[in-house]
Amino acid sequence: MSKVAGRASRRRVDFVEIGLVGGLLLFAATIAAVVYTPLRIALSIAISGISELRVFERAYGPQHDSRYAEEWIIRDFFHDRRGGTFLDVGSNDYRKESNTYYLETVLGWSGIAIDAQKEFAADYERHRPKTKFFALFVSDVSGTSSDLYVPKANTLTASSDAAFAEAEDGKTVVRQVPTITLDDLLAREHVDRLDLVSMDIELAEPKALAGFDVERFRPALVCIEAHWSVRQAILDYFHQHHYVVVGRYLRADTANLYFMPANPRADGVAR
Repeated sequence: MSKVAGRASRRRVDFVEIGLVGGLLLFAATIAAVVYTPLRIALSIAISGISELRVFERAYGPQHDSRYAEEWIIRDFFHDRRGGTFLDVGSNDYRKESNTYYLETVLGWSGIAIDAQKEFAADYERHRPKTKFFALFVSDVSGTSSDLYVPKANTLTASSDAAFAEAEDGKTVVRQVPTITLDDLLAREHVDRLDLVSMDIELAEPKALAGFDVERFRPALVCIEAHWSVRQAILDYFHQHHYVVVGRYLRADTANLYFMPANPRADGVAR
């Protein structure tokens, strides 16, 4: 057998082995799911969510930048409308796992990004000309300071909750960051209307919402991360302010909740 033929044969064997291993793992997961109820439920939700994600992929092509299905869902809600205005709270990196990078660079949106980690500022200035970036901690009061626990291994999970940050990614470094309310920031920047609010601030969402008059700015869509420990507080806030969950996205993205006004404004966005 030639060396080339030998390499091809080994490659085929490798693919077969990978297929067998994958099949065995799937079989094992299926058996485990039958025995272990939480896994069975999780698999059922995941399978139904996959079918919905395929619809988005067929409509909008490959996912580009966001971590989960956020980009697809936001595009679907607004039907790729151009020239909107966003508020990105907990924006982190200018592109990596960003919910607003595609909106700005492809659809011509503009807006405000805010994150407690100031090291992201330079890349926003360099790569996101339609976005104003602010290195502040969003809270229910302005002009104070808050502890921010930043994991050494992963800045994406920085949090004001030390136990949460350490449980996610190990040892942290603590920083003092100036606080601001969203109402004060938006007033200072002369913003009176928003189309989208995206919020991902690792358990600080209820405090941030306490300093935000959602009925005043009336965003058409709010995408907000909802860990189980703060999920009810988030649901209560939006219920009190006459916003409802967008039900059709619940299975497609189980990490976030999506809210819209109970009585949407006539802005040309199909609901």
